[in-house]
Amino acid sequence: QDYLRFALDSIVQQDYTDFELIISDNASTDATQEICRGYAAKDGRIRYYRNATNIGASGNYNRVFELARGEFFKWVAHDDVHLPGCLKRCVEVFDQAPPNVALVAPASEIIDEHGNTTVISVECLDTRYPRAHQRLANVLQRVFWAPAQFGLFRSETLRKTRLIDPFFASDNVLLAEIAMLGEIWEIPEVLFQRRLHPGVSTNVNRNWREIQVWFAPSQRGLKRFIPPPIRLGLEFMQSIARMPLPARERLLCYKAVFCVWYPRQGRRFVQDCRNKIAIRTRMKKALGRVAE
Repeated sequence: QDYLRFALDSIVQQDYTDFELIISDNASTDATQEICRGYAAKDGRIRYYRNATNIGASGNYNRVFELARGEFFKWVAHDDVHLPGCLKRCVEVFDQAPPNVALVAPASEIIDEHGNTTVISVECLDTRYPRAHQRLANVLQRVFWAPAQFGLFRSETLRKTRLIDPFFASDNVLLAEIAMLGEIWEIPEVLFQRRLHPGVSTNVNRNWREIQVWFAPSQRGLKRFIPPPIRLGLEFMQSIARMPLPARERLLCYKAVFCVWYPRQGRRFVQDCRNKIAIRTRMKKALGRVAE
């Protein structure tokens, strides 16, 4: 309930007005239902649904797409903000783009719980390359915050993906599939604000196992025990296998995972180890001074 009104206002007040706003209330226990019903009563473009039980983040993300009827589709999180002109600019770019463009996303920035900008110009995933493996390599090299997940998708292309699967960082896999299916175009203007605050899922859930439960409360299977860096590599492989690609292009996509994704994860692991060692060293020095 804390940020919901900001998110809804930023959509209903857009100067592009030809849209449906689908709300899927995932069995909320605060004032979310009251707020949503109030907005729906005032705006005929809003369709409000409420889940009887918590179906997990993954199920709820996918439910709104299943309910959508438009040629284009975008997800809207309850705590993010779309700046004026965001929808209009995305649609304008699509109107001028060739049919192989699958996703149009504006440049993004990170804001805190008070709406203050903390990170300017998040990663660019613009992938205007002719071949699938080139676009995939670009995403694997750059994706981190993944704000492009909240860009405007061509519904026909999005329907060919796995959508948001029930595992940590599945938005990375979605963007990888989109890149293999078509181009991602980024608008250089900052028109989207992603909010990071104390209540965001990665802060509330203490570790990746708890985030797994957040994505899918009733998840089964051995994969749920695999740490995210390893599992993501496996999921990228699975996505490549299911894509409609020529044999040579498929092999080059596999090569991109081995030559781009795994080395990147290796570098991050080494850096994390160095950071932990540095923290422990500083703590030991501090304790030594206290003992003296």
